[in-house]
Formats: sequence, C-alpha cells, structure tokens
Amino acid sequence: MNPIYLALDLPRLDAAIALAQKVKGHIGGLKLGLEFFCAHGHHGVHEVAKVGLPIFLDLKLHDIPNTVAGAMQAIHVLEPAIVTVHASGGRAMMEDAKAAAGEHCKVVAVTVLTSLDDSDLAATGVGGSSHDQVLRLADLAAEAGLDGIVCSGHEVGEVHRRWKNGYFVVPGLRPAEAALGDQKRAVTPRQARDAGASVLVIGRPISRAEDPVAAARAIEGTL
Repeated sequence: MNPIYLALDLPRLDAAIALAQKVKGHIGGLKLGLEFFCAHGHHGVHEVAKVGLPIFLDLKLHDIPNTVAGAMQAIHVLEPAIVTVHASGGRAMMEDAKAAAGEHCKVVAVTVLTSLDDSDLAATGVGGSSHDQVLRLADLAAEAGLDGIVCSGHEVGEVHRRWKNGYFVVPGLRPAEAALGDQKRAVTPRQARDAGASVLVIGRPISRAEDPVAAARAIEGTL
C-alpha cells in the first residue's frame, strides 16, 4: 500500500479534484482538512471520493464526549478511512469517538500539532517537552482503544516501539530539498516511514509544485 496521503489544501473544489486526478497513480489516499470540510461539506467529500482513493477526514474533533460521538455518527455516510480527534479531549471522549465510528474507519488522536514547539506548549501551560507530551497522549490514546495517533516524524519511532500495532499518521513532511513553511518539526517522508509511520501526509511539496505529478512520483520513489 502506498502510504502517501495528499493534503488537498486547495480552496476551490474543482481544482482540488483535478489535482487528485492528476497524481492519484502516485499516492495512496487523500486528506481533507477542516478548511475543506467547512467550505465544501459532505458534498465536497462525496465529489473527491469519486477519484477512487481512501479519504482521510482530518477534522480534529474536540468537544464533550457526546458531541464528538454525534459528529462521528454524522459522517458515517462519507465512509472515511481515517478520522482525527484531539487526544487532549481526554479518554472518555476518545472512547466515545471510537465507539461511534464506522466499522472500517480508523480513529487516530492528534497529539501535538507539528506547528508547535516546546515554547509554544509552555505558553499553553503544558510542562515538559513536546516529545514528552506526545508520549503521554499516545499512551492515553492506546488506553482509550483508538487505532493510533498523529505525531511528528521526530516522535514516531519511539511511539512505534511502545505501541507495536499502532497506526501512525505523520504530517509536516518535507522532501530534503523543500522549504519548511510553517512546520517547525519536519522530517523527510523516508525518515518517517523508516521510523514506523503508517501514513505520510504531504501537501504543499506536491500541491504547489510546478509539476505535481513529477513531485509525487519523486517522493514515492524515495520510499
């Protein structure tokens, strides 16, 4: 299975579908985030699903357990392969999210966003390093019965050693020659895969490349 999920971070639905159609032979799935979902809703997801690749709904649900369970039930009809919740929502919320998910849907918990570093966490009252916080929340997600977590490539190796059968989604990936953008803790796709990543989320290095097909093919070739 190709582990690359393309983040379709384009504002226009027609452009997003056109890009997905172009590169679908070199990726394994499509990630639709909060911006996409708020702009295009269920209709947009249904249209993108026609491309024929698994859909990862990166909604980062975070609310009281009953509300998150209701949201999970509301997206059953979209048949997502992966949905995200925030691990910081707590064990009960994660348990209810998993219980409400579709039979073939993996529920993974966001630990620490790859745009945050230690000083950002300290400003929110979280003690210790981002690495320590990821490990704490990974343990909590495992206890809650989730399928896996979202973490940066810097933590995935240790989390994989602690959680052998976990499903690990790694965003913030940048090919060796690419700019970091707003990602403070990025690694290359190959480094993340070697460390135990199940899914590699890649956006701008493909979507904003002069030749997206060549870019996707080049990344695929490093794995």
